[in-house]
Amino acid sequence: MEKKYRILGEFIKDISAETKNVESYIYTKENISRFKLFIDINTKPLKNKMAEVSISTKFKETDENKKNSYFEMIYAVIVKIDEDVNTKEILEPIFLKEIPTEVYPKIEKILLDLLKHSGYPNVKFENKIDFNELYKNRKN
Repeated sequence: MEKKYRILGEFIKDISAETKNVESYIYTKENISRFKLFIDINTKPLKNKMAEVSISTKFKETDENKKNSYFEMIYAVIVKIDEDVNTKEILEPIFLKEIPTEVYPKIEKILLDLLKHSGYPNVKFENKIDFNELYKNRKN
């Protein structure tokens, strides 16, 4: 399938690594296997057939716990959409699966580097994110 967009730029819009104190660090180090990666995608239309696709990632424990650490990043992608693209049926999969699939390897590397430099060097994301599957599930 031919790409109907062109990526003009990418940048980290916001990034956060919070470990409040030594107690939080130790707690997180002991329980990091319970942390999960959460992803949310938002799109903001711009002028001239351009859009900003923001991919928000949070790596946190599913139970809200005041002792644990918290990691979050918003990665923005500026895209130019082809002139002939003009329906929601074409735009939605571009924004929700094609672009995220293309840039996700960079996002994952940045997050893993952030975790490593935050004192958690051996974290690995067990499951790869399948944006096609997420898109299908969203439609149902």
